[in-house]
Amino acid sequence: MKKVLALVMAAMMALSLVACGGSDSSAAGDSAVNSVVDGVSSAVPAGGTVGICIYKFDDNFMTTYRNKLEEILTGKGYEVSIVDGNNDQAKQTEQIQTFITQGVDALIINPVMTSAAEQIVTMVKDAGVPTVLINREPTEGEMAVYDKIAYVGCDAAQSGTYQGELILETENKGDINGDGKVSYIMIQGDPENVDAKLRTEYSVKALEDAGVEVEELDMQRGDWDQEKGQTITANALAQFGDQVEVVFCNNDAMAMGALEAIKAAGRTVNEDIYLVGVDALDAALDAVAAGEMTGTVLNDADAQAQKAVEVMEALLSGTTYTAEEQQIYVNYVKVTPDNVSEFMAG
Repeated sequence: MKKVLALVMAAMMALSLVACGGSDSSAAGDSAVNSVVDGVSSAVPAGGTVGICIYKFDDNFMTTYRNKLEEILTGKGYEVSIVDGNNDQAKQTEQIQTFITQGVDALIINPVMTSAAEQIVTMVKDAGVPTVLINREPTEGEMAVYDKIAYVGCDAAQSGTYQGELILETENKGDINGDGKVSYIMIQGDPENVDAKLRTEYSVKALEDAGVEVEELDMQRGDWDQEKGQTITANALAQFGDQVEVVFCNNDAMAMGALEAIKAAGRTVNEDIYLVGVDALDAALDAVAAGEMTGTVLNDADAQAQKAVEVMEALLSGTTYTAEEQQIYVNYVKVTPDNVSEFMAG
């Protein structure tokens, strides 16, 4: 029925233009926006409805991301609805089904659980809805069954590698006490999340690949949460004391919590302990600039949001993706005291 109405409306508009003596380039410019994805330009109808599912609203990084998505999409004339999954996959699945029932033109989904990717892909494929998955990456096999879906995000392995490199770039390569090894604690996000897994693995791998001996004193699940990051760090410092030379955090929220615990324990970042995170949140940038954090890794929400919209518009214009093309990455950036001013507001 929607297609029939759209055809009728298009015919009426065409007759109206003929009656008025034709159309000009400005009218055409008002009815379409140009989208460029991987070098391919396509005209996409302005407007339309977009449903956006976020795993939970009180995640600092995803707040920045969803606000940017809304800004870009509404600026292009789309009607946007954004829903909070409250970190509940069953709830988010219902939200996706509701959007499908409502007949949205496209979906942008930040899954609560990467293990739900197969179910999500099946739902949007059966409904024929062009979909962009963001921030939490499914496997190639899970997406390959549907050619109107793509993933936009960053390579989490790169962010982990950059964290390790931040430690390697210190004057003692992380070995503060000079015992020939780097002793660390690892604060993970959600171990089921692929970003958490890869950041955990590759931050340590970067040290090992550089020939540095490492010792894991503790690894705990922090669920991307600042308070949990503080509690985990406080407990580890109480248990291991000066043995702790490096605190790796899978994100900046947990790193901010870790920083509070480090201060409370009478330790000083970059003097007797190192601290690194991921996301380049404003608070983390301030901490890096103040010398209270060794470094962070920019997870560029603005660039990812822009790319997600570009890919969505390509899908709406009829572009399809092969399995080899469905993962679309935006690079991370290392943030250190030397370049932090480039990323700070104002």
